[in-house]
Amino acid sequence: MFRYYKGSLLFTALCLAIGAWLGWTITHSIVGTLGILWIVLVLGVLEVSLSFDNAVVNATVLRDMDPVWRRRFLTWGILIAVFGMRIIFPLVIVAIAAKMGPIDAIKLAATDPATYERIITSAHVGISGFGGAFLAMVGLTFFLDEDKESHWISMIEKPFSSLSRVSGLAIGLVLLALYGISRMIHPEEGMTFIVSGIFGLVTYIGVQAIGALLEREEEEEVAGSGTDAAVVVAKSGLAGFLYLEVLDASFSFDGVIGAFALSNNLFIIALGLGIGAMFVRSMTVMLVDRGTLTEYRYLEHGAFYAIIALAAIMLLSVRFEIPETVTGLIGAGFIGLAFIASLRSNRAEAAGEIPLEEADPIAPTGEHLNRS
Repeated sequence: MFRYYKGSLLFTALCLAIGAWLGWTITHSIVGTLGILWIVLVLGVLEVSLSFDNAVVNATVLRDMDPVWRRRFLTWGILIAVFGMRIIFPLVIVAIAAKMGPIDAIKLAATDPATYERIITSAHVGISGFGGAFLAMVGLTFFLDEDKESHWISMIEKPFSSLSRVSGLAIGLVLLALYGISRMIHPEEGMTFIVSGIFGLVTYIGVQAIGALLEREEEEEVAGSGTDAAVVVAKSGLAGFLYLEVLDASFSFDGVIGAFALSNNLFIIALGLGIGAMFVRSMTVMLVDRGTLTEYRYLEHGAFYAIIALAAIMLLSVRFEIPETVTGLIGAGFIGLAFIASLRSNRAEAAGEIPLEEADPIAPTGEHLNRS
């Protein structure tokens, strides 16, 4: 267990040391420094609690990825997650919204955090539209799969699986959601919301297209003679890497915005969320190496239910104020129920009470339904 989290613990120690220096520089007092360290730790814990479903979904992609690309996801990916999404991305938003250069945006974040916070939060509508649309596509695509054989909640998942034959259904559902929610807010914000959501859809389609093109080239290379296996693996790994980075970005949007409830200092937020992002990476690798998703077969289902819930919350947050605690509890609830369902199904299978293919993990004992 420790070997998976050794790097995360060292990274946490480094972030806390930087946080202590930053706290003393800002407050010049022990109490103030301890207060900032507490905020960093709380942000780290919140990031982990809100992103456990992200770790499970990441593991579903990484388990089929070459070990080399797994390591790259843990190294390059963490640099993108911490510095790209937690520092550079907010600065880019400020630079675009305030029509200033990147250097001026950094100066604003360092010298006028209140204005920096106001500009970031004003971009909430666009961020929610983009992230919510992308995550909704991720979740819906999982359930709209006619080849999906394992079902957790059969009465919901079986009909969705059969609807996969309807071309473009997921895109249509997301577009209807974007349009309906846009009608609830100011017309100008509604236009921003729809345009951002469309870009979220296009991004998802683009990532899938890249993966499909690389997969096609891979098949052609395998069919030909003298295929370079390293090239094939690299292409497959690259497609998965791009998908995971965009997915992680979508998950982190609400965390970056929500962090301003605790602090409006860019660097304190980056330290706290960076700790959480590092632990999520370590958790992902542990899930893959230990085969946890295979052992607890419904964890993956619970994670995708949580993704759809998060997407709905992000989209609705432009009209309704939804606390981060609610988001975290919903995600944890789906993961917890899926874990319990997996345990029950494993016990029933081991006891030989019912065949695995006939078990309904959420039905009371003796009330199992057939599932495919």
